[in-house]
Amino acid sequence: MEIHTVTEGATEFTCNAYLLAGDRPVLIDAGTMPGVEDVIADRVDALEAVYLTHQHGDHVEELDAVLDRFDADLYAYADHPRRTAGLEDGQTVDLCGESYEVVHTPGHADDHVSFVGETRAFSGDVVVYNDGAFDDGSFGRTDFPGQSRDRLIESLRTLLDRTPETVAELYAGHGDVYRAAPDGESDSVRDVIERALERAERREPKYPEE
Repeated sequence: MEIHTVTEGATEFTCNAYLLAGDRPVLIDAGTMPGVEDVIADRVDALEAVYLTHQHGDHVEELDAVLDRFDADLYAYADHPRRTAGLEDGQTVDLCGESYEVVHTPGHADDHVSFVGETRAFSGDVVVYNDGAFDDGSFGRTDFPGQSRDRLIESLRTLLDRTPETVAELYAGHGDVYRAAPDGESDSVRDVIERALERAERREPKYPEE
């Protein structure tokens, strides 16, 4: 399986949309980049499904274009007019031939989920490696209406508890993909989550304008 960030060339603000290319290709989030469906089509002939970490605009603006182009199924935690089926905490899903646990991780968004496998995790916005606020372990913002720092802190604790030591790659909704060094000389993915949790627990504004 190959993983491509299909929104990599975007000139507008967008999430990272990840194409998992293999025998049963799937997309995690759709982003806001016009023409993202063409980028996907350059990589795969068909798309089985789209899985959403959450439904904030920067993750779903081009969703209809992707679904229309590929007639793909849609899996999401919250209701959506085009949802094929829901996602539940603790559920196991098959993403391009690999098993992942769905972990409900609200706080940044009520419907936020992460996908945790044996070697990699797709964390959406609950935890990212670098995002302009912190460079080596950051957390989703919680200063907009409907968001909650307390719930996000609990979600980070839950994610840490349910992330195996074997997870070595973190694919977040923003910033760079983090890959732990195989020799153990760099931070592990769990270290990144722990650092994000410590920073969130200070309850200080993530950005000066919060």
